[in-house]
Amino acid sequence: MKIFLASSELSPLAKAGGLADVCSALSAYLHEQGHDIRVLLPFYSAIDTFELEIMPVSGLQNLTLTTGGHEFHYSVDSTTLPGTSLTVYLLRCPELFQRADIYAGPDEHLRFIVLSRAAIEMCQHLAFAPDIFHCHDWHTSLVPLYLKTLYEWDSLFSKTRSVLTIHNIGYQGVFGASVIGDAGLQDYREMLDQEDLEGDRVNFLKTGVRYADLLTTVSPTYAREILTAEFGMGLEGLLQQRGDALVGILNGVDYSEWSPESDHLIMHNFSVLKMAGKKANKTELEKELQLETDTDRPIIGMVTRLTWQKGLELVQQVIPELLDQRDFSLVVLGSGEADYENYFHWLQNRYPGRVAFYCGFNNQLAHKVEAGSDMFLMPSRYEPCGLNQMYSLRYGTVPIVRATGGLADSVQHYDRETGKGTGVVFHDFDAGGLSWALNYALDLYQSRKDWKQVVANGMSMDYSWKQQGRIYEKLFRGIHVDSPDA
Repeated sequence: MKIFLASSELSPLAKAGGLADVCSALSAYLHEQGHDIRVLLPFYSAIDTFELEIMPVSGLQNLTLTTGGHEFHYSVDSTTLPGTSLTVYLLRCPELFQRADIYAGPDEHLRFIVLSRAAIEMCQHLAFAPDIFHCHDWHTSLVPLYLKTLYEWDSLFSKTRSVLTIHNIGYQGVFGASVIGDAGLQDYREMLDQEDLEGDRVNFLKTGVRYADLLTTVSPTYAREILTAEFGMGLEGLLQQRGDALVGILNGVDYSEWSPESDHLIMHNFSVLKMAGKKANKTELEKELQLETDTDRPIIGMVTRLTWQKGLELVQQVIPELLDQRDFSLVVLGSGEADYENYFHWLQNRYPGRVAFYCGFNNQLAHKVEAGSDMFLMPSRYEPCGLNQMYSLRYGTVPIVRATGGLADSVQHYDRETGKGTGVVFHDFDAGGLSWALNYALDLYQSRKDWKQVVANGMSMDYSWKQQGRIYEKLFRGIHVDSPDA
């Protein structure tokens, strides 16, 4: 198939969250399967180009895009996605993307209007007729409407079907209705949500949900959750209307990067059959973070954005009392809301040698936390998919998770009677639920037989893109106009 993927993030070139990992790994998988996939990413100044070979693309230099009275000059360069043979196209428009951060500025709507329209016009310049136009989150959610309006005249797209993947419905791209002119959609106001227009706003993600041919999200449970008022963030009604077009696909894991047998960012490689390296990584982690060295004391790790979504208020309510009652250490790597950052700084000072907080993001340290911790905590309020719990399973680090979204789909509660299960799962989003889960995990750790079993169960799981990517292929073929499966 011919597939065009447009995204605001692509790991490792530009990453703010899991969106980058998914777009990168899925694109690489589809390329490896022989599909003709073109991937477009903004050429942010934040991209580290030191080891990249960047080439201008012939026929895509010094182009002009006019939208809503704005005239933008842009070019498209190419590079190779590190670790693969996949060509990635970079949209070079300094006026919009020469910023210190990926997301920044009062013209955020214009930046991603231009990305969306440049993606379509790039296809025109290359005479590339995609079977599938794969859009991700609100940043490229106008593409399905553009294909049905501004670019409907071009027979190049007569067989193109659009797919919109919702990575986190909490981010919708809501702007004042005045941006309709900037988007070039003033002649198509009747196709936008009229209630929103009456409220003087336009919602990019809602527009994509309305007009994409297929909707996917990043886990089966999250697909069901966003149909409810609790999780739908105001889009549940429209999603219910489009329920037949909505599919939940659990994200895959890139095991070429996240596998303890070959991980070059950890000190000691290990496997389910040779676990000595796990204990050695734990000792290294304790030394690096100035924790008391005690291989019998379990380490609970967290690598997370410090936001409301992640259930950190439960951690605040439960962890201090538990540190006083039980023998364990806590390692937290992350940044985000100031209140949470201040809290973990306080916790580290309150329990020196037992709590370590690294404020910020450090990819190598993230790998070391996965490899050196005994348990990994994700008490999320909601979690569309989550990847760290699947990394943890691979590294023999038992996940402690709340049953929501992808956490519910990827971690099965360990039953001491049957010896089946891969982690500890709690349901109620309250201090009692988290306290029960942590105590259950700490008790499991004291049982050598149970602990060895739950670790082995987790390390045997396969959440590779080889498994998940096939589901995307099947769905794409299902809406592909010339496919025998269509």
